[in-house]
Amino acid sequence: MKPGLQFRLNQQLTLTPQLQQAIRLLQLSQLELEAELRQIAESNPLLEFSDDNPDELDGEEREAMEPLPTSSASSTSSDTVDDAEAPEWGDADVDGGSDDPIDFSASSGSSRNSNPDEDGFEPQSAVAETLQEHLLWQLNLTHMSARDRTIAAVLIDALNPDGYLTESMESLIAALPADLRATTAEVEYVRHMLQRFDPTGVASVDLRDCLTVQLQQFAPDTPQRELALRIVDTELELLARNDITRLARKLRANEDDTAAAAVLIRSLDPRPGAALDVTPVEYVAPDVYARKDVGRWRVSLNPDCQPRLGLNQHYCGLIAQARGTDASWMRGQLQEARWLIKSLESRAETLLKVAEAIVRRQSAFLDYGPEAMHPLVLREVAEEVGMHESTISRVTTRKYIHTPRGTFELKHFFSSGVSTEDGGSASATAIQAMLRKLVDAEDPRKPLSDQAIAEELHRKGIQVARRTVAKYREAMRIPSSSERQRAG
Repeated sequence: MKPGLQFRLNQQLTLTPQLQQAIRLLQLSQLELEAELRQIAESNPLLEFSDDNPDELDGEEREAMEPLPTSSASSTSSDTVDDAEAPEWGDADVDGGSDDPIDFSASSGSSRNSNPDEDGFEPQSAVAETLQEHLLWQLNLTHMSARDRTIAAVLIDALNPDGYLTESMESLIAALPADLRATTAEVEYVRHMLQRFDPTGVASVDLRDCLTVQLQQFAPDTPQRELALRIVDTELELLARNDITRLARKLRANEDDTAAAAVLIRSLDPRPGAALDVTPVEYVAPDVYARKDVGRWRVSLNPDCQPRLGLNQHYCGLIAQARGTDASWMRGQLQEARWLIKSLESRAETLLKVAEAIVRRQSAFLDYGPEAMHPLVLREVAEEVGMHESTISRVTTRKYIHTPRGTFELKHFFSSGVSTEDGGSASATAIQAMLRKLVDAEDPRKPLSDQAIAEELHRKGIQVARRTVAKYREAMRIPSSSERQRAG
């Protein structure tokens, strides 16, 4: 075979650095976007990032730092890159156009500033006390030898969030100082002391141990205390089944007394440490608002979640005076700043456009609740707004919309469909809402089985199998019918 040359002409779309940046910004959450922009602004002197209220700045500062302007939802085209598609983020020349920064919001930033209390001090939030801190505070007030105090500190440190000791005795002894040489009996003695700290029952090794300690704290003449101790010691499984008749027969006790003892046990705390759980509560700032105005649902961006980023007019003015490599470097920084601002504008437009499409499709949910949720997939929204499914997936991940029915992630409005008798379909969210409604309305003494729920949904025209009902019930953390009957 003779070697030869062949020329082949083809077209291929490549991702420019600017387009890669635009796609990256699109998939970031609001907090991640703010962190990313701050990092970029620190390395680019042509960009300014400020949390100040522009109405409080003087004329020169306001001219040098303006917020990003409000963007109208313009049409956005999409290009395919291999199997992924990204929107076209503007076709204007980077070196052209105005140097004025973009403003996503005309509202003032006064809401960003905390209002001082009437006494003139900034509001302060107390730091919650952890379980370990609460127990160490009590330990410091307890008369105990230095040896026992060291053992107690190690045990307190080993507690899990529920207040239990899940590590083996060998592991606990190994965690003690080598020169202490504590015995198992010594560690057990200190552990029993800790069990009577507040909250009572901490440092227990299992549920039976925890409940026993709490019952022993009651006065000896407490009604049904002794019977409750017997139940906890030998018949916890029967108690969990709520089979009072069998429980009374096995303990040879009166059925009414057994029921009273069961009520006493249920008044105890099986997770004593959970009351001091200091897991921080996470708050979500919605990216978009949906409001009903004159009978129509309208969508708007949250102005407080839009980045306050603009061009530094002072440095922009120095570009004309710069020479040589300095001028070239500053022009490059200006070009990158304009691309970033343009990417932010496109991000806001895309977010608004997708949110509007979702609200149009799910207006029944906003009007009537979860039972009116329609089936919706990414492809349907992508076709409506003229973008690729991957773009819709990026823009709906970790983006939140505030509605009169609550704040939801945009992905919440997407769900698969189940066919109905009339040839239509019902969303999984709507079926779960119906399932919840049926369970809430059932007779606690005769709870509905999964098959009975499926038959009830069939009567409503929804074709759903028993195993599908079971899957939805487990996803909603609803106990089975036998467990609900015992709990009732």
